[in-house]
Amino acid sequence: MQFFTDSFFEILLFLYQLTGNLGLAIIALTLLIRLVLVPLTLPSLKAREKITEIQPELNKLKNKHGKNKQALQKAQLELYQKYNVNPLAGCIPQLVQLAVLIFLYRSLISFLGQDVINGSTINPSFLWWDLTAPDSKYVLPVIAGVSQFILSLMISPGGEIRDIVPNKAKSKKVQQENKKEENMAGMAASMQQQMLFMMPIMTVFIAARFPSGLTVYWVITTLFSIGQQYMVSGLGGLKSYLLRAQALLNRK
Repeated sequence: MQFFTDSFFEILLFLYQLTGNLGLAIIALTLLIRLVLVPLTLPSLKAREKITEIQPELNKLKNKHGKNKQALQKAQLELYQKYNVNPLAGCIPQLVQLAVLIFLYRSLISFLGQDVINGSTINPSFLWWDLTAPDSKYVLPVIAGVSQFILSLMISPGGEIRDIVPNKAKSKKVQQENKKEENMAGMAASMQQQMLFMMPIMTVFIAARFPSGLTVYWVITTLFSIGQQYMVSGLGGLKSYLLRAQALLNRK
């Protein structure tokens, strides 16, 4: 751990000496890290997109096999093989990114806590921010929260109604299954809606306590993630929200 922490520290110092600006050095380091991780993150995003696409079929399997876990797992595995989807594809990239965040956090905290490093005087100013202190005007935390909200909307399903059990069916059994489907969909949508707003709010509160240098990293890495997500799935779930907003504006 110390090796990677020290490595990030030395790279950040080199970029600071190269640019002469700590904010630009943090941005450059963030982009460098994210570019190195692209071979890991892109397959992860594509795998997640495929799983979203086959979600209606996964729901059908859950309804079909009920509490028979073995039969359900076997059917799910066959479905994943059919569509060439690895459900674990996103795990390793997420763990790598978490490790990178920990190492970078330690490096930045160490860097921001020193005035002079290897004979170089560190100027913590970037635009109107002191990167060693939290943003007292809350501009960076709000940007971090808004960008996180946009990313969350892009990742979320598009809000389309997936009719797993036909509504027009007259069979009582089928109608009961349809009622279950609607209840589950409603619960899932409610939880998803809460998380859409909770995560950005939490981001604002956490970023408001961080040194501004760390918040700059957070904002840049989120913006980079938005760009990556757009390359894989376009606007994703954000598109449906934009259409709803446009419809509301047209009514006015």
